[in-house]
Amino acid sequence: MFVDTDFLKNDEIFLSLERTVEGDAEKGWLPAYHFHICNKDGLKIGGCDLRIGHNDKVYYGGNIGYHIDKGYQGNHFAGKACLLLFDLAKKHKMDYLIITCNPDNYASRKTCEYAGGILEEIVILPEDNDMRIDGEIEKCIYRFYLV
Repeated sequence: MFVDTDFLKNDEIFLSLERTVEGDAEKGWLPAYHFHICNKDGLKIGGCDLRIGHNDKVYYGGNIGYHIDKGYQGNHFAGKACLLLFDLAKKHKMDYLIITCNPDNYASRKTCEYAGGILEEIVILPEDNDMRIDGEIEKCIYRFYLV
């Protein structure tokens, strides 16, 4: 199921595979890759993950998650990591991805726009959604076409 990820690099960053996680159909969890985002010198500057496939949980939670450590933010590193993950998703024959964020998370919204996302909608999370249970209410849903 999982493929080699050594190709996930550009002239500024590379993604270092931390672990893979098998899916759990009963819980609605999809198989996932987890990476460290590293600068060209190998210093860890953040992290990202890619969930393979589509379901209701991923529609609200996204196929990709990312974070950049303080001190490295503002350089489009999250967007550049997303672009690398798009290539990995294509190897899994995915033709689109979803990334979500809170409406007031302007940095994440800028990342989605940088990576070419289309704001599909801003939704109220369903009452039984894990994020809603944890107190979140709305999500911006960005769609990325990979074909």
